[in-house]
Amino acid sequence: MAKTPKAFSGSLAIDRPDAQALYIGVKEMILARIREGKWLPQQRIPSENELVAEFGVSRMTVHRALRELAQEGELTRVQGSGTFVAPPKVQSSIFEIRNIADEIAERGQKHAARLVMLEQVRASPEVADALSVELGCFIYYSVIVHTENEVPVQLEERHVNPEMAPDYLTQNYAVVTPNSYLSRIAPWTRAEHEIEAVLPENWEAKLLAVSRSDPCLQIRRRTWVDQVAVTTVRLLVPSRRLRIKSEQNSTRR
Repeated sequence: MAKTPKAFSGSLAIDRPDAQALYIGVKEMILARIREGKWLPQQRIPSENELVAEFGVSRMTVHRALRELAQEGELTRVQGSGTFVAPPKVQSSIFEIRNIADEIAERGQKHAARLVMLEQVRASPEVADALSVELGCFIYYSVIVHTENEVPVQLEERHVNPEMAPDYLTQNYAVVTPNSYLSRIAPWTRAEHEIEAVLPENWEAKLLAVSRSDPCLQIRRRTWVDQVAVTTVRLLVPSRRLRIKSEQNSTRR
């Protein structure tokens, strides 16, 4: 007869006799602590070694439980830093052009922006078409990581028409977002969105603190002032950190 596994310390006892049940039991124990508020959102949880010692199971069992909880969006694993309770999913309306700093503030959370790149570059064929400018002409380019309570929630890669925003390179994007700045100096009159699910490139995964196997929502957006293109932006959001909400009113009476 198989031996009954050792019960975990805490509020949840495990009495399943097979190896698979052990990692399921570890998942249940971790989830119970999160649901009961013992481990709070964005709090670092004990290391694998500490959980192994506490639960009396193998490291492989703990590793599998943590890996699956991360895939399910309950935990966030950051290489070199540890494992954290995932923040609540961001609820956003992707068809409304809003300032991400305002959205985060409305949820009572803290927004911050990390500037990765801000420079003048030559327009590639794709960008030249998107902005309706000459191939190889100079345009402005920025890459910014937006965080909510220090957790990366959006990677913003943006190309800007210098004629419409000549001072784009001189702004402090730790204080004002590109969206806020451009909305003030060149309020858009038309917008276009293109949305698809993608896997992040290696550099994108590093900036967003996710693995390359984590699916992301990619939003490409172009805006115009009358007939002049102002900006083309690509937003990349880890799907396990996003909840989409859309509300529409019928025109029928």
